[in-house]
Amino acid sequence: MPVVLITGCSSGMGRAMADAFKSAGYSVWATARKSEDVAQLSAAGFTGIELDVNDAAGIDRLVAALEQHNTTIDVLINNAGYGGIGPLLDGGVEAIRRQFETNVFSIVGVTRALFPALRRSKGLVVNIGSVSGVLVTPFAGAYCASKAAVHGMNEALRLELAPFGIRVMEVQPGAIDTQFANTARREAEQVIHEGSAWWPLRDSILARANASQNNPTPVAHFAQDVLKAVQKAKPPRLLRSGNGSRALPLLERLLPKGLLDRILSKRFGLNGRL
Repeated sequence: MPVVLITGCSSGMGRAMADAFKSAGYSVWATARKSEDVAQLSAAGFTGIELDVNDAAGIDRLVAALEQHNTTIDVLINNAGYGGIGPLLDGGVEAIRRQFETNVFSIVGVTRALFPALRRSKGLVVNIGSVSGVLVTPFAGAYCASKAAVHGMNEALRLELAPFGIRVMEVQPGAIDTQFANTARREAEQVIHEGSAWWPLRDSILARANASQNNPTPVAHFAQDVLKAVQKAKPPRLLRSGNGSRALPLLERLLPKGLLDRILSKRFGLNGRL
């Protein structure tokens, strides 16, 4: 039975992928940060593991658990992440650091720790990026930058791991029906304050938080797309899935930069003076 390890499975895309892979006959190791979420995952038939992907000691415990069960990973899906919304200068360096720690640095930490297991199995690493790493929008600069970094890192990993027989695939979701917008909205509300120079644009900032849920693709459909790609004899280097995942990169590539700037500025209320 092939083994898949998926990070960030408490809800959303992670849980949907865990369900899809389990239904397809995989043994699923599903991680989550909170013990109550791990208990629910275990009750659902997964091997639930408590893991904060930013905690080196937690990653070491994960490796020890795999060794204890003599388990080799066939597929690693680096899914854990979150979206911070708000003006870059309001969030500051600390907000960007938190974003990169979860969305970028953790991919290196988890993959590095599981490299020996992946090398033995000649496995597959799947990194969840975002279409937001291609088409950058205002009020999501830290998130977009982190996902652009995922893309760059994925390109390097694919080449560096190839000599060991390890394949690497990037997934760039578009709008997927998850709790992302609610979480992003809560994050934005914590950043926005009356002293901010962007306070008059607070409705536009919250609109950016909700943008990921504009006509979203059902999360189960996204999970099936990932499963089908993983099961191919030669998994694609890049999988785009979900509403907007193809159209938005096409707009970024084809539209003159000045026109795209004007469209985004108008969409998010940045075409006037503050």
